Amino acid sequence: MFPIAATWPIQVIEAVLAIVYPLSAVLVTVDVLLKKSDVRAALGWIAAAWLSPIFGALLYYLFGINRVTRRALKLRRFEDAQSRHRLSGTKPAASPNVATLAEVGRRVTESELVAGNAIAVLQGGDAAYGAMLKSIGEARHCIAMASYIYRDDVAGRDFSDALIAAHRRGVEVRVLLDSVGIGYFFPAALRRLTNAGVFARRFLHTWVPWRMPFLNMRNHRKLLIVDGARAFTGGMNIAAEHSRHLNRGDYVDDIHFQVDGPVVRSLMDAFARDWSFTTEETLDQDYWWPPLGEAGKVQARGLRSGPDEDIYKIEMLAGAALTLAKKRVRIVTPYFLPDQRLQFAIAQACIRGVEVDIVLPRISDHIYMEWATLGNLRFFKHIPANIYLSDPPFDHSKLMTMDGEWSLIGSSNWDTRSFRLNFEYDLECYDAGLTASLDAIIDTKIASALRLDPVRLAAKPVPYRLRDAAARLLMPYL
Repeated sequence: MFPIAATWPIQVIEAVLAIVYPLSAVLVTVDVLLKKSDVRAALGWIAAAWLSPIFGALLYYLFGINRVTRRALKLRRFEDAQSRHRLSGTKPAASPNVATLAEVGRRVTESELVAGNAIAVLQGGDAAYGAMLKSIGEARHCIAMASYIYRDDVAGRDFSDALIAAHRRGVEVRVLLDSVGIGYFFPAALRRLTNAGVFARRFLHTWVPWRMPFLNMRNHRKLLIVDGARAFTGGMNIAAEHSRHLNRGDYVDDIHFQVDGPVVRSLMDAFARDWSFTTEETLDQDYWWPPLGEAGKVQARGLRSGPDEDIYKIEMLAGAALTLAKKRVRIVTPYFLPDQRLQFAIAQACIRGVEVDIVLPRISDHIYMEWATLGNLRFFKHIPANIYLSDPPFDHSKLMTMDGEWSLIGSSNWDTRSFRLNFEYDLECYDAGLTASLDAIIDTKIASALRLDPVRLAAKPVPYRLRDAAARLLMPYL
């Protein structure tokens, strides 16, 4: 009797696995066939489900399913609530190819280009944080703030103190922080705000197992809107590492932007959608949406992107800029892992005689990103782009300019996570003056950078190439 009793649980487990394994693999296969547009990704997930019993299906559940698409649909009701705040459009006084890009942007975003904006470049955390804290201190009615990383360090506490002080003097304050970026388990900065009564929430935070796929999707947007009239956006998180004055370790260089004028309403709309999605509170009071007059000459348009109905928008616009460029395209990004479609667009631009400059950090803040980038750049040996590697400090800036008339600024990196998994916010700007100032910044970066030789990169010792190539396989999730 004892041997039979001892084997009974094993027999039950084997029977359950014999049912669960093929059933889970079939369900994954059906879902992949119906929903995945990328053939290689589809084949990879199907192979994982069948060749790695149970574990492959679990991985697909955690990382392969885009459930945000279905949940985000309810945000369309928000359009009706804000219809009275829609912006009137304009056309850029630009070269024909740049004007064509403006039309592409309109079709991609389904929103109009807005004139009358002023955009100030804030280089480094000291300049950006000073301007942002000053605006928070002057707020009279409302503050909306979103950040991916918000540390409870010296810089973070400065912002927390300013937001708490605004709340105590009667300003309506809403703070949205990414669940992963803020620290999933012990978010000290969030506790500091909520303990003081500030209405602060985490984006896509959950402890429920069936909602765990949300963990792979991040709100990477950096937005601050004060009194609905002045905004700040770019790639800068809230952390002392961005400030030369406050940081005692490795400094992180970055660029942020102060935005005034009618396009501020686009930034507010992006925040309000995310806030409604997270809390179900609709920010439709008038103080969030004041009348906005002209503040400058920049024509701009907000670009929301994310793993919902806004997916692929950055890729399409960046690809269109490369395709329509006549003279020069310049890209500054901390992470550069474009897929084959964007690589092909870069190659085409170069073949047409467009000068393409790409500025990347020589040393990444994430070693696996550095390996993957080097692995990917090996395939650039036949693409005559100018690739420059900048020395420390680590450059976290995100810029793109085209033909001296168009620029793209915001939170997006040139990797699959930004293009397809993160919620991002960018501004496309049509203005020769702003573009010239950004090109001058890029010139300064190039002047002190080392030009990469892809041929020498491809000649690295085999162990290093294997390491980089293996890291490159993680591109869809880096």
